[in-house]
Amino acid sequence: MAQRVRGIVAPGKGQPVRIETIVVPDPGPGEAVVEVQACGVCHTDLHYREGGINDEFPFLLGHEAAGVVESVGEGVSEVAPGDFVILNWRAVCGQCRACLRGRPWYCFDTHNAAQKMTLEDGTELSPALGIGAFADKTLVAAGQCTKVDSAAEPEVAGLLGCGVMAGLGAAINTGNVGRGDSVAVIGCGGVGAAAVLGARLAGAARIIAVDLDERKLATASSLGATHTIRAGDTDVVEAVRELTGGFGADVVIDAVGRPETYEQAFYARDLAGTVVLVGVPTPEMRLDLPLLDVFGRGGSLKSSWYGDCLPSRDFPMLIDLYLQGRLDLDAFVSETIQLEGVEAAFEKMHRGDVLRSVVVL
Repeated sequence: MAQRVRGIVAPGKGQPVRIETIVVPDPGPGEAVVEVQACGVCHTDLHYREGGINDEFPFLLGHEAAGVVESVGEGVSEVAPGDFVILNWRAVCGQCRACLRGRPWYCFDTHNAAQKMTLEDGTELSPALGIGAFADKTLVAAGQCTKVDSAAEPEVAGLLGCGVMAGLGAAINTGNVGRGDSVAVIGCGGVGAAAVLGARLAGAARIIAVDLDERKLATASSLGATHTIRAGDTDVVEAVRELTGGFGADVVIDAVGRPETYEQAFYARDLAGTVVLVGVPTPEMRLDLPLLDVFGRGGSLKSSWYGDCLPSRDFPMLIDLYLQGRLDLDAFVSETIQLEGVEAAFEKMHRGDVLRSVVVL
């Protein structure tokens, strides 16, 4: 029988979010209903509210979440009722050309639940990133549920569902940061701070944090940055080179996603170095680089989707590292709030006052 629960809905472009009664159907084949325990407030949710993703309003917001599987549909074997899971927004298909080549993190046919959650009047909701977890319960594809050790607190575990995984993966998976490398991270909000942490975890010898905000630089230092650069006060490229013997960093991660920061990343890397774009640009942004410089500097120019993660591989491993005290995920939880606090949390996030506000249900 369908259930009625509370959920945070964005009714229209730029309009304040509100709590609505959401109808969650029983899971069909390949689907699961998850009782949400915690969900982080991510910039992507704000982009949905502002119409920056698409115009398929109303949206059921929230996607950076952890909870317990309540029920599963026919044919589901990967999770069972009672499992503690992190929700992910890339449920791989296992059949596309990327999956069949052994690169499932590039899956070209990821999927979500087939059924729709609705408002009480039958209006279909568009769940953010196919999840919609600012709700007491949500319906997802079973492949979007990754079982992890239940000893982890939900408000911490859920952060791996999006921003923290994006940053960690940009360093570890996409950037292939290795022992002794020098790394520069441009933009030290939630994703950039996680990239700093990832570089430290990978054994980087020199980690340079770049930002306009002293508060974010201080956070980056606490997470492992060995040097900081306040971007508004100096030439970022020259400052990075100065800190790396005049050469530039082995890996530069752009966690902002603007033409200006990407150009900085491009020239702040060493010859044959790597640039990783993990900040998300907007459709109108353009980049102008001399093609000769692209050729002459060599190396790799990469983009990182979701940290090039494979949830079934990465989430349990990272939770284990957290439980061993080797991965400080607690540092990302700036505050815990109730559903009623989501709109205010958007304002705090926009001002840069928090790394993550986390809704606890």
